[in-house]
Amino acid sequence: MKISPNGFREYDARWLFEKEIDIDGINDLGKGLGSQVIKNTKKTNPRIIVGHDYRSYSEKIKQALIKGLISTGCYVEDIGLSLSPMVYYAQFNLKSDAIAMVTASHNENGWTGVKMGIKKGLTHTPEEMLELKNITLNKEFTSGEGKIKKIENFKKVYINDLINKNKISKKIKAVVACGNGTASIFAPQILKGIGCEVIELDCNLDWSFPKYNPNPEDLNMLQAIAKVVKDNDADVGFGFDGDGDRCGVIDNNGNEIFSDKVGLLIARSLATKHKNSKFVVDVKSTGLYSIDKILLENKCKTIYWKTGHSHIKRKVRLEKALAGFEKSGHFFFNLPLGYGYDDGINSAIKFCHLINDKNMKVNEMIKELPNTFQSPTMAPFCKDSEKYQVVNEIVKKINKLKNDNVKIDNQNISKILTVNGIRFTLADGSWGLVRASSNKPSLVIVVESPTSNERKKNIFDFIDDLLQKTGKIGDYDQKI
Repeated sequence: MKISPNGFREYDARWLFEKEIDIDGINDLGKGLGSQVIKNTKKTNPRIIVGHDYRSYSEKIKQALIKGLISTGCYVEDIGLSLSPMVYYAQFNLKSDAIAMVTASHNENGWTGVKMGIKKGLTHTPEEMLELKNITLNKEFTSGEGKIKKIENFKKVYINDLINKNKISKKIKAVVACGNGTASIFAPQILKGIGCEVIELDCNLDWSFPKYNPNPEDLNMLQAIAKVVKDNDADVGFGFDGDGDRCGVIDNNGNEIFSDKVGLLIARSLATKHKNSKFVVDVKSTGLYSIDKILLENKCKTIYWKTGHSHIKRKVRLEKALAGFEKSGHFFFNLPLGYGYDDGINSAIKFCHLINDKNMKVNEMIKELPNTFQSPTMAPFCKDSEKYQVVNEIVKKINKLKNDNVKIDNQNISKILTVNGIRFTLADGSWGLVRASSNKPSLVIVVESPTSNERKKNIFDFIDDLLQKTGKIGDYDQKI
């Protein structure tokens, strides 16, 4: 039996299948999760919704997970091939006690994992992940008699729910790209259903991901969407990740709109209808939210919080915020707009409503926002066992630079935020972020400047120099 302790991450579980976890390890994970759900719900036979993504090994892993869950006494309801948001929706629709989605999301082939949740619309906290890790590794399993029930055609229920509530009147021509991932059998059908003219790109299911990973932050995927948008004179391009909870957007000219700015456009449109609202954004997001004229005019407040879908959706609920936005493309809409969880297709739908309501092209909407120079999300390799230590070292160094009034690119550090790694802001509003990735052996670097592309690059060079001096950084996935 093989199960690496490092696979229990901040808010979900991720392993390289067979290298870090085997089928017996997955079975133990099911026993651990079942025992945890029974402990927390105080039910002998809690009902758990289970689904899986389209990878060659995901169904086999799901069956091993189900076997473990049943051995503890859980009643499993299997909804089959799914998106993560479809599993989240099923918990509300079928009124279950918990969920487990077998997916490694946008991670490369070879990875597997599970997204789990007990409270409706929420996924595991770091505390719940630690509890699950201890139960599983120490084999503190409950024993019981569970059972399995297959829920047929739930996909249709989920698809119809999104279509029926979201019809649009304007014929929007949209490129829909799924990177051959699971969203391929959902996104085109749903967007056609609400009234879009859909041009499909890589929407045939293929678990080898022949072109690139389905990841809306991947530049190869974004460039492929951009070309098809321009070739077809489309209004917008949407890219979905492997399990359908994230969405990337390309404008009508083929330019990527970073998801934090997509979120800001949506927040602006919501602010006029929902005054005095709160929005939660992650620390990777643009600094424009806190100074945005329309949000401030409508007395809306923005809270910067920890990156990670679990952290943001919990903060959205805790603050009773109207919506939450992550730069990675996770968007969260609270009641009355949604159930608070992240659904990439619902995010694309909200953007279609924005286009439908405004008599403007997408590039014209973007021009209404103040210009900033943003980096993509960059991830230098750093061992799981060392990444938090490296970030702590960087936090100390940057705090010392601020205290000593040391300038970065001739700017003083005006503000430091340490809710998640360190985000330091300079006097002109430029900022840089260093944090540890929650689900991979890497760090996360983002920089932005409202002043110049050169300042953006200089801030990155400053961060990179600090990191290289630690001697614990490997290659970047992408760089500016």
